Amino acid sequence: MSRIARPALTQTVTRPVQRLYQSGPDSSEKETIVKLLYNIGSKKEVEQYLRHFSSVESQKFAVIKVGGAVISDDLATLASALTFLNRVGLYPIVVHGAGPQLNQRLEAAGIEARYEDGIRITDGPTLAIAREVFASENRKLVEALERLGTRARPITSGVFVADYLNREKYDRVGKIVKVNRDVVESSIRAGCLPILTSLAETPEGQILNVNADIAAGELARVLEPLKIVYLNEKNGLYHGTTGKRIETIHLDEEYEDLLKEPWVRYGTKLKLKEIKELLDTLPRSSSVAIISAEHLHKELFTHSGAGTLIMRGHRLFSETDLAAVDSDRLGALLLEHDPSVASGQTSAASYWQKLAQVKADGGQYWVYGDEPYQVAAVVMRAAGQKVSVLEKFVATKAAVLGNITDNAWKLIARDHLQLVWTVPRSDDSLAWHFERADGSWAVGDDIVFWYGIADWTQIAPIIGAKSASPPKHSAPAGTRAYSTMARRPAAFRNVGRRGYATGSAAPLRVGLIGARGFTGRELIKLIDSHPRFELAYVSSRELAGQPVPGYTKSRLDHVNLSAAEVGSIARAGREAVDVWILALPNGVAAPFVDAIDSATSGVSSAQQPVVVDLSADYRFDATGRWAYGLPELHRKDLVGWNTGRIANPGCYATGSQLGLAPLLPYMDVARLPSVFGVSGYSGAGTKPSPKNDPAFLADNLIPYAPVNHIHEREIGHSLTRIAQAPYSAGSPLMVQFTPHVASFFQGIGLTLHVPLRQSMSAKDVHEIFREYYHAERLVHVTADAPLVRDNAGKHYSVVGGFAVPPVSGGEVGPASLAARRVVLNVTLDNLLKGAATQAIQNMNIAVGIDEYTGIPTPEQATMSQS
Repeated sequence: MSRIARPALTQTVTRPVQRLYQSGPDSSEKETIVKLLYNIGSKKEVEQYLRHFSSVESQKFAVIKVGGAVISDDLATLASALTFLNRVGLYPIVVHGAGPQLNQRLEAAGIEARYEDGIRITDGPTLAIAREVFASENRKLVEALERLGTRARPITSGVFVADYLNREKYDRVGKIVKVNRDVVESSIRAGCLPILTSLAETPEGQILNVNADIAAGELARVLEPLKIVYLNEKNGLYHGTTGKRIETIHLDEEYEDLLKEPWVRYGTKLKLKEIKELLDTLPRSSSVAIISAEHLHKELFTHSGAGTLIMRGHRLFSETDLAAVDSDRLGALLLEHDPSVASGQTSAASYWQKLAQVKADGGQYWVYGDEPYQVAAVVMRAAGQKVSVLEKFVATKAAVLGNITDNAWKLIARDHLQLVWTVPRSDDSLAWHFERADGSWAVGDDIVFWYGIADWTQIAPIIGAKSASPPKHSAPAGTRAYSTMARRPAAFRNVGRRGYATGSAAPLRVGLIGARGFTGRELIKLIDSHPRFELAYVSSRELAGQPVPGYTKSRLDHVNLSAAEVGSIARAGREAVDVWILALPNGVAAPFVDAIDSATSGVSSAQQPVVVDLSADYRFDATGRWAYGLPELHRKDLVGWNTGRIANPGCYATGSQLGLAPLLPYMDVARLPSVFGVSGYSGAGTKPSPKNDPAFLADNLIPYAPVNHIHEREIGHSLTRIAQAPYSAGSPLMVQFTPHVASFFQGIGLTLHVPLRQSMSAKDVHEIFREYYHAERLVHVTADAPLVRDNAGKHYSVVGGFAVPPVSGGEVGPASLAARRVVLNVTLDNLLKGAATQAIQNMNIAVGIDEYTGIPTPEQATMSQS
């Protein structure tokens, strides 16, 4: 079995990235910014994309369309993202809309917003207000950029020339007939980012309204940029059936089938058609990205991306006969990119003979590629065998940057349920292979990867050819063993995610900082029984030197690690610790996080340790570095989270959000939901106080923090991220939360009052929750009100007890409002699903193993919910 050529760029970096640009910030600042980019992807990835984007004229980098909602709700993030790009010498051209702001102004002026065929009818009064709104929003963005030291030029006219689209039908709405690119290019030559509105003028000077998407598309047709970016709040397009974000769409290969999907209709279908029409007029090197401002850098500078990437691509082929393939073009591709052919070790002609011999011996081979032969793969299967072998996989620079390699892989995975392949250990694209493998084994200079194989005997001959014995539970001397892992669902096999090697052959090492508390003790228990994790360090100032109780995997004593010492350990990367858990009080985690970040600043995201923080310190993070770890509501944010920094939610906040999330579409936004919470005294920690004193709590219930409890803010902040309009960062969802502590040790009981827009029956609400959580193993839905004592010590939460007030036909006013609400109950164990269990859940996701691995769930965890 030969080693496959990596599907990555073969061109090496011959000069520092900061020398690629002729203008912009000084080289030291630019170098610092580039190093910051290494946190979201490997150094090689970042340098490849920087070189790619800087290889064209400045105006050909990117046209970015910004919706009005992004300016109103996420201006700071948008300005920061654009500034970041400019600091590395790039000049994105921004075209923005202002639809929501215009609607607000029209409503205030008593002017009805009218539409025909989805197009805003723009009469004289509407246009007058539109000009004011566009100028105001343009000024806001320009000023936000300049406050960050980025030069920007407001361009509110002079770029788009238009005729009336249909004056009788739409009034002052334009159809662009010409784009004056000189205005844009002049701004870039002056070192300023061009910030354009989408208003156009007729040759006679009449202002016309033009949809911002259309204006951005027309500008792109003239400039032919590498990227056309549509910023939205959802961070991409989502599959209407699975609910998962679509990573890439290759239009030539997938467009026709995509339009047949039942969920592709209305606005989604129109958007796809518009994008295809646009890309059909542009060079194949151009692509469209749909992304949020927050994740713009990851989309632009990493292979895995963060949003949805759409490109024309090329149709792929799969042939089982070499006669159907252009062997000359395939041979030329191998000669340039396959190490064995390029070095003269073998020739294309002799390889064709090898393929012919495979078929003569009763075996089979498949040749995969695209029309211009930018990518090619060869898979073989010997006679009588079920396992296929990926012999070769080569790609050009254009294929990698265009994600064509990923599309080719999907085709291979479709045809081969069991696959094995070998890659040199020196390959700098190993993370790409780990992402697509179920398991791996490192022997000598190579790593053998596979998926779909549960029986070692199926690959033992391959391993045995490279090693004296097949893998069991330890690595061969002098090598690090990469693991086997449970088979991932097919839906996750091709998504960009962290390429961790995990499994019994190479346990994942965990460092626990803050082991004295109740949560720390529960984490030790869970890790002790976890099949993949083992403790490497358990740090506690008070317990230093004492044995770790209840841990049976090895003899382990508590240590007292300072932040500096944690940084020193982290410098060794994942060879020392794969996951750090910070189980510390609020306000204490930052020195440890800073030490880990500093120690690993030059390490690619795929090699950095995961950090899970159990305090509230990073739950409100606005930098984009931290994911919020409530998987049932934010799983799509956690899968593929390249920074590996996860903020574990609070216990009250977890239960409250599980009780509120399914009702978000039905809530009355004019009234606040309220949560009455009672926790066992373990939630008050181990530091003595009246709130954890059993004698004081006997026959007692203590209210505390009646307003502005940190979980009150956390509930609203997190739910706002998944809620639809009118909730937004500028107008967040708010709740009323009142916590209490009781005399029992562990567990939480919550009673939620949720105002509704319309009356519902208890049965309706029950069905909403059953549907919402039907696939969640750690959330049970019941008809009866759950009890705290029944849920204590359990790893799941229970939601139930749905009740609605009776409604009489004559109720109006306040009485009618009071009837439009639902009351429900939520229970969970504050130390488990409210803390330790949830941390394990997040760690499993972060390292790429099954989400529920190591979490004890009784048989009823998967029973049909009543």
